[in-house]
Amino acid sequence: MPQAPAESFPLIAAIDLGSNSFHMVLAKADNHEIRILERLGDKVQLAAGLDDERQLSEEAMQRGLDCLRRFAQFTNSLPEGAVRIVGTNALREARNRAVFIRRAEEILGHQVEVISGREEARLIYLGVSHSIADTPGKRLVADIGGGSTEFIIGQRFEPLLRESLQMGCVSFTQRYFKDGKITPARYAQAYTAARLELMGIEQGLRRLGWEDAVGASGTIKAIGLATKAAGLGNGEVTAEGLAWLKRKLFKLGEVEKIDLDGIKPDRRSIFPAGLAILEAIFDACDIQRMSHSEGALREGVLYDLLGRHQHEDVRERTLAAFMERYHVDTDQAARVEAKALSALDKVAADWGLNDDWHRELLSWGAKVHEVGLDIAHYQYHKHGAYLIEHSDLAGFSRQDQQMLALLVRGHRRNIPRDKFAEFGEEGVKLIRLCVLLRFAILFHHIRGTQDMPQVQFAAGENSLEIQFPDGWLAANPLTQADFEAEAEWLKRIDLTLSVR
Repeated sequence: MPQAPAESFPLIAAIDLGSNSFHMVLAKADNHEIRILERLGDKVQLAAGLDDERQLSEEAMQRGLDCLRRFAQFTNSLPEGAVRIVGTNALREARNRAVFIRRAEEILGHQVEVISGREEARLIYLGVSHSIADTPGKRLVADIGGGSTEFIIGQRFEPLLRESLQMGCVSFTQRYFKDGKITPARYAQAYTAARLELMGIEQGLRRLGWEDAVGASGTIKAIGLATKAAGLGNGEVTAEGLAWLKRKLFKLGEVEKIDLDGIKPDRRSIFPAGLAILEAIFDACDIQRMSHSEGALREGVLYDLLGRHQHEDVRERTLAAFMERYHVDTDQAARVEAKALSALDKVAADWGLNDDWHRELLSWGAKVHEVGLDIAHYQYHKHGAYLIEHSDLAGFSRQDQQMLALLVRGHRRNIPRDKFAEFGEEGVKLIRLCVLLRFAILFHHIRGTQDMPQVQFAAGENSLEIQFPDGWLAANPLTQADFEAEAEWLKRIDLTLSVR
């Protein structure tokens, strides 16, 4: 959701609720650059708390909440818009994530967003590209997380391909090394599982090609440090180093015996799984050498937050491409957007729609409300809602997409009140935004073929009155009939529409 400009705050912060670790970075935005002031992290291993029914255990939640209480000492004093919190694979998977998110938001005082795997990949690349040399060639970036592994091929600051696979060092540890025993057979199982995951994307990666490979996770850093301590390189990961580490693990036989320089005690349990995944990546992509980047998801979140309020909001570019792909009538979208925002200005105070995100969401809804027409006219509002909710929209959180999809779903005919209710207290405001979008669409039903009049609004708790110039409706029976039908639809959500 949109916030105030990041540079208007003395400090900004990003929190990454990862499947293995929770991290926070506190920074100062200075001349379009970010100066990190504080880094905090904790091995929460949230993904280890997911059961077979994809329910997060209370114990895992408590580990996470205890960590967030420490972070909260920094975030509680920061204003809305200065903090962005993103959840990744474990929260994407957890069926009861809403319970954890609600408790986390109470502690941190800021909204938690759950992002898709490809959005996570985009943010990782953004963090990496701001943390390493700006070379002209293409680079492959890999980030092995606790529950998923992201792959990006990009050039300079632009990602060209983004993928996310369901394999991570915590989830693979639970599956193949849960009792801490390391055997060649178990390692081979983990390696083979990773290779099978990679089969779906390796051809696409190879086809695009790259000059340099960069790793952006703690696992890759630890492997590089361990091999450096053994005299194999300067901290980069090599095929030779991976082979040496694998032989070393087989000799040790148990995670408790792992005592190698560069591998912290809290990483030992997940290290064999991470090594198997990285070896599979090296083999699938024919990589001989991979360097490490300190910048990753949380730094990418900070730069994205900065970019939204300065040179570029990636969400606007995403929607423009989305509209082009589905052949949206941009003139009509612009007319509807302008009228919807004009109506919002007139009722915002009475309807409690004063937050920046209300305006942004209504603007987005107006722009994309007709995307479903490219599928079929019949029930095109439902087609559009499906496309918006299930597409990879760079820059948007899952909640953003769900709310936007709901506006599009409700922009004509019946308003699905039960779906809006799923957003709790915000559901009422979302319905009001939907009513304003519906008004703007009906107002421009004739699609710009004639000049339209100025209208007046009066909004009550459960009512909306719209006043046209005297005699205008009688002279324009189509518009009059549209609003008479609309009044009947709005009765179903207990809202009284008066048009005169």
